[in-house]
Amino acid sequence: MTSIPQIRPAPPTGNEHRRASRNPEPSLEGAGVWLVIPCYKVRAHILDVIAKTPAWIEGVVCVDDACPENSGDLVESEVKDPRVVVVKLPQNRGVGGATMAGYAEAAARGAQVLVKVDGDDQMDLDYVGPLVAPILLGEADYAKGNRFTSVSHVKSMPGVRIFGNTTLSFLAKLSTGYWNIFDPTNGFTAIDAEVARIIVQKRVATRFFFETDLLYQLGTVRAVVRDVPMPARYAHEVSNIRIPAIVGPFAYLHLRNFLLRILGQYFVRDFHVASLELLFGLAGILFGLGYGLTYMSQPHAGPAPAGVVMAAALPIILGAQFLLQAVNFDVVNTPTRPIHPYLRTLARLAAEERRP
Repeated sequence: MTSIPQIRPAPPTGNEHRRASRNPEPSLEGAGVWLVIPCYKVRAHILDVIAKTPAWIEGVVCVDDACPENSGDLVESEVKDPRVVVVKLPQNRGVGGATMAGYAEAAARGAQVLVKVDGDDQMDLDYVGPLVAPILLGEADYAKGNRFTSVSHVKSMPGVRIFGNTTLSFLAKLSTGYWNIFDPTNGFTAIDAEVARIIVQKRVATRFFFETDLLYQLGTVRAVVRDVPMPARYAHEVSNIRIPAIVGPFAYLHLRNFLLRILGQYFVRDFHVASLELLFGLAGILFGLGYGLTYMSQPHAGPAPAGVVMAAALPIILGAQFLLQAVNFDVVNTPTRPIHPYLRTLARLAAEERRP
């Protein structure tokens, strides 16, 4: 597991003082929004991405993830925009590790909202505003793109990607507990910097499972996640993902996160009525199956008596009902109260205590 530097609070800047005293109505100007762009084999597109950066963006961190095409050197030599900062990693950390390194750099420079953008020019930067709006309004801690909110949005998406994303979306709902989101592998995301300071201390996957594992970790701190509709964009980009190589690992990681989430959410950090429903549901199904299989494994003349059938079937039926009720509880238990206003207040109070 690649170690990721912890994001430390940055000293107050002029922009932060302006943000503290600004009108309650949110504004993109002075909101402290920074772009974080992981760079790996994107030399053909990275300059176009940077050139499209909106004027109100306060900074851009390009993370050269030990890119064999030396994307970082290209940005340093060709880009004159003073907002752009290049971070070069000595070893490849994957998209997750590079993103976390970018978060650390941007937060250390005073960023308040961190927007992760891929360097392959598949993401329309005109949607950065809608992406950060839920955070600026205090309605979400993390926002992500969703390409499946309209038929017109997915008409340019290859059929195999539609099927794959639909399957992964359902698995992600199970493993993360965010039943209200779709398109979990969408890499166009925004996160509040205070929430990011907590998340980077956790063991987040650094490779292609990064976006989904990040959602799981956000669920452990009850962060609110919001989908933002946006269309898919595909041109001539070459994906670094090899589908056959990730199917097995993705299935294992989803199962692991699902089991850890259920254990932590319903038996360690709290104990709900759904905890009892899970226990009774599993016990009923296992008892019914065990009883039925035991009876069938022994020689008998004629059909099974009605009492035997009911003794096996009734616990299974009741167990299934208990599990359905537990699933329903899990769906409505999706986080709805953002945590970043509280975290920002704590950071402000801590800063006041440090003042002489």
